[in-house]
Amino acid sequence: MAKLFLLIGSVVMGLSVAIGAFGAHGLEPRLTERMMKNYQTGVQYHMIHGLAILAVGVIALKFPLPGLNGAGWSFLIGIVLFSGSLYAMALTGVTKLGAITPIGGLAFIVGWVLLGLAVLRGL
Repeated sequence: MAKLFLLIGSVVMGLSVAIGAFGAHGLEPRLTERMMKNYQTGVQYHMIHGLAILAVGVIALKFPLPGLNGAGWSFLIGIVLFSGSLYAMALTGVTKLGAITPIGGLAFIVGWVLLGLAVLRGL
C-alpha cells in the first residue's frame, strides 16, 4: 500500500500544480474575486493534502502502522470532495455545490485523526 500512496500522492500533487496554474493563468480574468478565492482555497487544500498522502506513503514504507491506509484514503476523499466541490463551484457558478465542501473537510479531519492514532499505536 505504501507504494500505491506514493503513486497517488505524486499524481495528486502534479494535478494540483496543473489545476493551480490553470486557475492563475486561464481563469483569473473570467471569475469573480469570490469564486477565484474559492478556487485558490481548493488548490491550497489540494496541495497540502497531496503532501499528506505522500507522507502516508513514506511513513508506511518505514513503519507499516495500522490505520495508515485509512488516513491516506481519507485525505484522497477530502481532496475530491473539498477541493473538487470548490473547483466545480468556481467553474460553474453553482453555489449549491458548496454544500459538499464540509463533507470533504470532515474527511480531511478524519485523515489527520487516523494518522495521529496510527502513529500513537506505533510508539
